[in-house]
Amino acid sequence: MTTTPANVEVSAAAAAPTRPPLGARLRGRQNQNLWFWVFVGPFVLGLIIFIYIPILWSIYLSFFESYNTVTPTKFVGIGNYLDMLKDESFRSSLGTFIVFALFIVPTTFALSLLTAILVARTRVMQAFFRSVFFLPTACSYVVAALIWKMSIFSGVRSGAANALLGLIGLDSIPWLSVTKPPWYWLVIVSARLWLQVGFYMILFLAALQRISPTLYEAAAIDGASAWQSFRYITLPQLRPTSAAVLLLLLINAFQAFDEFYNILSSFGTYPPYARPPLVYLYYVALGQGQDFGHGSAGAVILTLVILIAALVFNRFFSFRGDD
Repeated sequence: MTTTPANVEVSAAAAAPTRPPLGARLRGRQNQNLWFWVFVGPFVLGLIIFIYIPILWSIYLSFFESYNTVTPTKFVGIGNYLDMLKDESFRSSLGTFIVFALFIVPTTFALSLLTAILVARTRVMQAFFRSVFFLPTACSYVVAALIWKMSIFSGVRSGAANALLGLIGLDSIPWLSVTKPPWYWLVIVSARLWLQVGFYMILFLAALQRISPTLYEAAAIDGASAWQSFRYITLPQLRPTSAAVLLLLLINAFQAFDEFYNILSSFGTYPPYARPPLVYLYYVALGQGQDFGHGSAGAVILTLVILIAALVFNRFFSFRGDD
C-alpha cells in the first residue's frame, strides 16, 4: 500500500494527544489546583483586602492633607514627611524604641536560649516544661498588660509585687508612678518577657535538636568543659536561628504598642521615653485631630526604618550557617 502525504498527516493528527480544555488545565491533575485555591483563596483574599489595600492606601494618603476623613483633600507632596521628621515628639518616640530595644532584645534572647538549653537537657517531664514556658504566648498582650497593671504591679498594698515586698519587710513601691526611679520600665519589660520568651525558646529548642550529639561526645573526649562546648559547638551551630530570633525581636520592639498603651495610658501624659512610635502615631491619627495624612506619613517612615534596620542587620549577621 502506498503512503501518501495526506495519509501521513491524518495518522499524525490521530496520534497527537488532544490538548485538555482550559477548565481542566486550571483545575490541574486530579483537581489539585482547584483544592489549592479552595483552601488558600480565602486567606489570599483577606490578605489583599485587609493588609495590602490599606497599606497602599496609607502610602497614597501620606501625600495629602486628610483631617477627620480617609478621603484625601489637598495634595502636599512630601510635606507630611518633613513635618513628621521635624516633630520632636515623633523623634522622641523613636528614642523610646531604642531604649526599649536595648532592654528587651538582649534580655529576651538570653533568657530564651538559657531556657531552651535547660529544657533540652531535662530528662524528666520535658513535654510539661515545654508546654508551661510556651503557654504565655497564647495570652493576649492586652490581657497581660491589664493583669500586670491591676494585679501584680498595681502600686497599692494589695498588689502581688508589693505584697511580696511586705512579707520581707520592705515598703511598697509605686511601680507605675512617673517619678524617678522609672519603675514602670520594669513592669513593661517583665510583661513583654513573660509573653514572648516561650515562643523563642521553641525556636531554639528546634535548632538544638538538629545539633549532632557526636560533636559533644568528641568534645568530651578531648576534655572540653561545658562552657567550651557551649562556646565552640552550640553557639556556632545556632547562628542561623540566633540571627532570625534577633531580627524578629528587633521588629517586635518596633511594633510595641499594647503594653505601653494599656499600662501607662491612665496617666493622660506619658513620662519621658515611654511613648513608642506606634502609640504616638495612634494619637496623631486617631486622637482629637484625626490627622490621617501625618499619621500615614509617620507609619511609612517607621516602616522604612524597620526595613533599613533589617537590611543592616542582615548585612552584619548573615542567616547562612556556613561558618
